Amino acid sequence: MKILVTGITGQLGFDVMREIELRNRTSIDNGGEALFEAVGATRKEMPLDAPDKIDSYIESVRPDAIINCAAYTAVDKAEDEPELAETINAKAPGVIARAAHDIGARLIHISTDYVFPGEGDDFYEVSDETGPRNAYGISKLDGERAVREATNRHFIVRISWVFGINGKNFIRTMLNLAKTHDSLTVVNDQIGSPTYTADLASLLIDMVQTEKYGTYHATNEGVCSWYDLACEVFRVRGLDVNVTPVPSSEYQTKATRPKNSRLSKKSLDDADFRRLPRWQYAVERYLEELKAIGE
Repeated sequence: MKILVTGITGQLGFDVMREIELRNRTSIDNGGEALFEAVGATRKEMPLDAPDKIDSYIESVRPDAIINCAAYTAVDKAEDEPELAETINAKAPGVIARAAHDIGARLIHISTDYVFPGEGDDFYEVSDETGPRNAYGISKLDGERAVREATNRHFIVRISWVFGINGKNFIRTMLNLAKTHDSLTVVNDQIGSPTYTADLASLLIDMVQTEKYGTYHATNEGVCSWYDLACEVFRVRGLDVNVTPVPSSEYQTKATRPKNSRLSKKSLDDADFRRLPRWQYAVERYLEELKAIGE
């Protein structure tokens, strides 16, 4: 299977490529052949801010499947440049989906918890009513719609609170702050689930080999607040940092953040896909990964 992976310089795209390499190496070590041919695309090959250039590239590669990990993710900045967010997160995925349809390729498109209003304390099902509250969320929801309209052979996977080895994230920010601060304040009224890209990448490779098309929620198991996550990071690392919980009202941001990012995994269960490990275990393994590279 030839898989085209977009956004390979980001956290998820990097780990998807790494997972493909791991599975190929394991197969070869066991006397088999490589299972996948991976083609990684950066902004140079697939400039999502110039969707008219995407068609020809996909036609030249002609993959069996596309895993679209590229996106505009600057949530606050999107309030100032909603047109660019819309181009990258909605128009470009629509072009990718149409190109995938034309060559008969499967498509995995990554979306977000931000497509929901982020209210209450129930877990959002994939079929629940959407209602994004900021420009980023609107652009991602429009991207979902564009994908659904262009091809039936799609998987839309909503994730949240992403962290991985190849990029900036909340955990790295906390570790860096701990170098110069012995006390921190962290929001405790936004509840969701972290998503370790190494775990998610494994699920996506399992998923793309099936025809169980549809919309899914995929985060690590369990829920926490940002405050809980910070405390767990410092606990695992043995860092003596005093963390004080504060409400979101003390951190004014340009874009409204969802207070409820709980995503139900019933969609995974119904399709017999495995759930990701618990978030605490994911954090522990990620911190070991960081330690191995001197962070």
